Amino acid sequence: MFRLSQIGIRNKIANDPYYRFQSLKEIAIAVELGIKIDVNQATIDDWLRLPGFSIHQARILVELVRGGVQLVCLEDVAAAINVSIQRLQPLESILAFAYYDCLSPLSPEKVDPNIANIVEIEAIPQITLNLAQEIVENRQEHGMYHNIIDLKSRLNLDSHLTSQLMHYFRF
Repeated sequence: MFRLSQIGIRNKIANDPYYRFQSLKEIAIAVELGIKIDVNQATIDDWLRLPGFSIHQARILVELVRGGVQLVCLEDVAAAINVSIQRLQPLESILAFAYYDCLSPLSPEKVDPNIANIVEIEAIPQITLNLAQEIVENRQEHGMYHNIIDLKSRLNLDSHLTSQLMHYFRF
């Protein structure tokens, strides 16, 4: 029975990218499966997968990274959320610390379409002046965009363009 339960947990972890780990044993299973959380690209949902993380802590980390702060070690994460390093050490095996050059085309600067002006939006590759104007006008008329799916559906964007834009927008 125990073995069947462990296989079920393993399958859940492997197949559900939003599975919230309940224990350090589940973290160990995730690491065995090759799952890592890149701290400099993690979303709020990624942080909330970890046991003991609050929504407040997750938001702090995501906002810091969005603001250009790079987290280079476990000590940075601990300092940012004001917890002891000892509390985070059991999670270190699932965390990945990678450096991203903000000037590299591999890590473009992201724009928030909910606050950006037409010039800032038009600077994004693949966006014409007309589309930039449409993004701003739609936002002013119908309110903030919730995510890339909302932007796609409200502006009737094709899938190819959406797949390009998702690398340049943050919500």
